[in-house]
Order: sequence, then C-alpha cells, then structure tokens
Amino acid sequence: MSSPRRANRGPAAAAENRVALLVAAKATFAEHGLDAPLNLIARTAGVGQGSLYRHFPSREAIILAVFEENLGQLESMVANVDSTLDELLAEIVDQIVEVAVLFDLFRLADSSDPRLAGIIGRLYALLDEKLADDSRRGSVRRGVTAEEIFLAVGMLGALLNKTPESERAWVARKCWGLLQRALCD
Repeated sequence: MSSPRRANRGPAAAAENRVALLVAAKATFAEHGLDAPLNLIARTAGVGQGSLYRHFPSREAIILAVFEENLGQLESMVANVDSTLDELLAEIVDQIVEVAVLFDLFRLADSSDPRLAGIIGRLYALLDEKLADDSRRGSVRRGVTAEEIFLAVGMLGALLNKTPESERAWVARKCWGLLQRALCD
C-alpha cells in the first residue's frame, strides 16, 4: 500500500526518507521480487523517485542497502558477548523468512562486486566469532566452519524463496531444527 506523499522538506528529511525507502524496499521485494518496479518502492515510502535515486542510484544499491541494514542488526546482536551462534542463526533465519527473495542476490550478483564481497566478509566474520565462542563453550560440533553455515543458510534461503509465504515460517522452523541438530553437540 502506498503512503500518502509527504510535503517536500528538502535535505532535512533525508535520513527519514532513507529509512522509509528501506522499509518500503523490504516490503516491496518480499511481495513482488527483486524485479519489482522501483517507482513502487518510492510510492510505498511516500517519497518521489528523485529521493529514491538520490539515496540509491541503482536497484543493486537499494538491495545491498537492505542487506547492510540486516547485517547491522546481526552485528549489534553479536556485540553482546553473551549472544550465541544459535541466537545469531535464529535471527538470520527470521530475516530470511521476512524477505527470502533477497537471497536471489547471491545467485544473481556479480561475485566480484566489492560491495557484495564486503557484506559476505562481514557475515563470515560474525559467524567465525560466534563459532569460536560456542566451540569454547562446547555447544557446537568441532570442525563446523563458517563456510558450511553460510552454505546451509543459502540453501535455506533458496528453499524459502520458493516456498509460499504462508508456509515460510513453518518450513523455516523445521529446517532450522535440522540445522541445529547437525551443528550442535
């Protein structure tokens, strides 16, 4: 649903517009896929197309910004020293359920794109950190790697992308249960 167009407040509204565009992008991509019209994102956010392109000059830029936002949430979680790999992976699964189509980006994107490589590097760092913590606690199988977890999460994302939205949460819970049994001692 489109938000009513707000009065133009110029540069003072830039941060608010960016947030509105990211929220709208998540909802639009979840409902219409990565090929959704960008003007639909702008309309849903209640801003003009000029604001959209000022913040995100391309489709890839807004998709990567959504990933960045999700990754920021994960980084905040991992900053808590008491957080566990299980909690991190549960949050990742929740994010996949919310916008499963974003995992198409990994399939469609140019793997040499430094922006995507940076996001993947940061995600690997989070996984490595929590794997090390949980290994010390003895709560994860020895030898499990961040690469294996990333592969499992990617498989889950691909599956959920093809799963009807009404069934995603159930399928995610079932798959997550399998992953937990495979990873934990």
